[in-house]
Amino acid sequence: MPEPTPPPAWRQLALLVAALTALLIALLSAFALPPLHSGPNDVPIAVAGGDLTAELDTRAPGAYAVTPVDDAEAARALILDREVYGAILLDAAGHPDELLVASAAGNAVATQLRALGAELGARTVTDVRPFPADDPIGAGLSAGALPLALGGWIAAVVLLMTVRGPARQAAGAAAFAVVAGLALTALLRFGFGTFDTAYWATAAAAALGISATAWTILGLRTALGNAGLAVGAVALILLGNPLSGLASAPELLPAGWGALGQLLPPGATGSLLRSVAYFDGAGAAQPLLVLTFWLAGGVALFALGVRRAQRVPAEAVPA
Repeated sequence: MPEPTPPPAWRQLALLVAALTALLIALLSAFALPPLHSGPNDVPIAVAGGDLTAELDTRAPGAYAVTPVDDAEAARALILDREVYGAILLDAAGHPDELLVASAAGNAVATQLRALGAELGARTVTDVRPFPADDPIGAGLSAGALPLALGGWIAAVVLLMTVRGPARQAAGAAAFAVVAGLALTALLRFGFGTFDTAYWATAAAAALGISATAWTILGLRTALGNAGLAVGAVALILLGNPLSGLASAPELLPAGWGALGQLLPPGATGSLLRSVAYFDGAGAAQPLLVLTFWLAGGVALFALGVRRAQRVPAEAVPA
């Protein structure tokens, strides 16, 4: 009879416990540090009828990036084009008179701009693009970051474990992205009331985000083995989810981290959903490019891994 496998050495067990503890600390840091150190960093706003740059820099250095505009219509156009988050309109004497915000662009930023407007003495506040009445703070969109990231990861792992053959795995990934995108968008629109228009376009944006995530994991696992799953978990969950900016805004995260989050699938998917669902596609170019890059990279890695796996058995057979 074969001898039983000996238990792992105490040293290996100690290293395993230390590694798991370090992973737990990294997880806690990744999820807790961005909110703890959040604050406005070059939040783009417009000012019509004068210049408030010096006063804003005095109140909060580096918090706002001011774009001067001629009038309220120009300011409103910049907001709807997703160039700025809000605008301060000055009266004839150069005093703040009205504040324009867009809650759908980022409820946390809109809240901070309202506080700023109150400090400056603005008499009225106009929400140029609010969330729908059924979800006035966009809770459904904020909660969608983890399902988008984790759903694609889980789907790819399940396909790799249960479906044999690269063709069927690829078909499963494509079908899941479409069906999950339609279902997720339907729940957010008809169940939670988070979206109120452009169902098909929003569903296509969600499907692209899910597809980019799933194909990234498929490619990494097929090309790199189990190490690819770890790389994907770090990129999509450990970093991608807390840095997505869905719960706040990229400009409210620590400097540099918000920009990094927009280069990862969860952040890019969130920005794309905002642009398509609330702003008629304005500002969608960058997240579309980011998601296309991740999708293409995942497909390329998947093809590379499949080709390598097919070549190894052929080379092992004697002539």
